[in-house]
Amino acid sequence: MELPLYLSFNEFENRYYDNLEKWFEKYRNTSETDYLKTLAELYSPYLYYNFANDRLQADATIHIKECSFPYHDKIGLSFCTSCENGKSPKNTKSMSHIFEWKTISMMEYAQHVLDKINKYLQTDRDKSSQNILDYINDYNIITSRDGAGYCVNYNQHQSTLPFLKAYLPVYGQTVNIATYRDFIFSVVQIAAFIDKKLKEVYAFEYTIYTKLKSDAKLKVQMNQQFLTICN
Repeated sequence: MELPLYLSFNEFENRYYDNLEKWFEKYRNTSETDYLKTLAELYSPYLYYNFANDRLQADATIHIKECSFPYHDKIGLSFCTSCENGKSPKNTKSMSHIFEWKTISMMEYAQHVLDKINKYLQTDRDKSSQNILDYINDYNIITSRDGAGYCVNYNQHQSTLPFLKAYLPVYGQTVNIATYRDFIFSVVQIAAFIDKKLKEVYAFEYTIYTKLKSDAKLKVQMNQQFLTICN
């Protein structure tokens, strides 16, 4: 069962028991703990553990490649990168992007995906009024490249689908900034709600707080070991 991701705490709280009932209808031999563990996995990617404050904070970001063309001074209508002495390349498909890693907000990523879908829909009048959500996982659309810009990794894109389904508009050209801001405030409250429920059933090791704190400590230890090796 695919549990929906909610962008506001009130909506999450109001639908908690409705979704729990549906969970039991589908998975009869499970418990509320299994349901909570699934919710923890759903919301954890949008949080991180803050050592200074000893608490969870929102971190709705994604690492993505920002691609550009090499030899940009030679890019023309044909995007030719090896037209030395007036000769055209034998295989233009060999031209590849160069890239650097960027960290962007999930709102910016969602807008990037929305732009791709709208551009595709505008090429066909018959599709211009179709539901945007029907195309959020179309491989050809999502991974398409039109010059320089973000290069979407399709495998990584799968992890963003719960957020995109909740956040992208059914129709339209832009994402909602206010809704995103609400999510940033709400996701910490949602995590606290999930963790409180897990503690009530003594499943402390499955709380989002415990998992992300452990991950953060491991990352620090690995960085320290790396620095020790380098020195």
